[in-house]
Amino acid sequence: MPTRTTETARVPEDISGRQRRMPVGGITWRHTFRALRHRNYRLFFWGQLVSLIGTWMQQTAMSWYVYQITNSKFLLGLVAAIGSAPMILSSVWGGALADLYPKRSILVATQSAQMICAFLLATGVWLGFASTEFIIVVAALNGISMGFDMPARQAFTVEMASREDLLNAISLNSSIVNGARVIGPSVAGLLIGAVGVAMCFFLNGLSFIAVIVGFLLMRLPPFERKIEIASAGEHAWEGILYSIKHPRVRTILLLFLAVGVFGWSYAVLMPAFARDVLGRGANGYGILMSASGTGAFVGALLVATFGHFYTPRKIALGGVWLFSLAMLPLAFTKSFPLALVFLFAAGFGMLLFFSTSNTVLQTIVPDEMRGRVMGVWSLVFGAMIPLGSLEAGAVAHLVGTSFALAFGAITCAASALVTLFVIRRRDAQLAK
Repeated sequence: MPTRTTETARVPEDISGRQRRMPVGGITWRHTFRALRHRNYRLFFWGQLVSLIGTWMQQTAMSWYVYQITNSKFLLGLVAAIGSAPMILSSVWGGALADLYPKRSILVATQSAQMICAFLLATGVWLGFASTEFIIVVAALNGISMGFDMPARQAFTVEMASREDLLNAISLNSSIVNGARVIGPSVAGLLIGAVGVAMCFFLNGLSFIAVIVGFLLMRLPPFERKIEIASAGEHAWEGILYSIKHPRVRTILLLFLAVGVFGWSYAVLMPAFARDVLGRGANGYGILMSASGTGAFVGALLVATFGHFYTPRKIALGGVWLFSLAMLPLAFTKSFPLALVFLFAAGFGMLLFFSTSNTVLQTIVPDEMRGRVMGVWSLVFGAMIPLGSLEAGAVAHLVGTSFALAFGAITCAASALVTLFVIRRRDAQLAK
């Protein structure tokens, strides 16, 4: 597909301390999808879109099924937590492997493992032995696979596209994740009512075929290991030390953890919010999740198109504050239409933060460290889900769903404010 070259100029980067390229000519919607000019990225993009629709169907169905068989908000959070906790252990090793071995080979293996987990869930529900314990075990195995998958997939983006198109590619990645959030939960809500949750798990298993085929069709140069290591443990530990000592990396990861624990965990409470606060069933729950996904999808397209015009600091912190401002009224509304509006804004704000922080993190680290730093990023991601799920489930159990959502929104806003003070103090010290 022919594309028009966009004129660019180098400008200072306020967070990374490095120069970056940004468009100075006219911007069109063709610019939004410029990363698709790379054949390997196109294969990834379409395969991932199909697979992620299945993933969101499975997540929606799993949350509904667990709440249906347990009727417990705490267990709803516990299952989500245990399903993600293994990522804390496997992600650091996954990041180390991503710097040492072909990322495509790692991704084919991890995607195949997740496909098997989906088929196991479908079989368990169909045959009637899918207890809470069974779901926890399969979710934990899936979490181990995701720990190896995430750092390799994040670090592979720049190889599928290019450094100049990295922000665009990451924003498009976010757009398909959140486009799938629009479609997946809605389809899951319909399927749950019509044929049951097992079909959601089965279709998710089939969806992995698309992304695996996409990886196998890519044309990649022969892999060359750029670094030699004394030991695997020392190699992985270097990534952790780098992330702790690098002030900008450390700041991004700490805010990412805070927003993830107290903000992203709102999704865990949506089954209880839909049924107990709004009086809706599975279909209503699916629509609520789709509203958040729609907001994030729109945000991803806008960042892909216009993100270079604004400093990452403004986009990231503004996104956190927008999310918080949307979640506060959501927590106490009993109107289904208003809840959809607030969730749209919340999804929009969360996307602004997540995509921008991910891009900055990948661009400020050297190539030979990217896999390991993204492994630490995945470790934080893996930690924030179980911690956030337990926090949200416990607070909702003690004081109610609405107050749990409000508490998370206030904490996110405060965390972004503290981060702004830290950045300004660091800037003032550098200016002396």
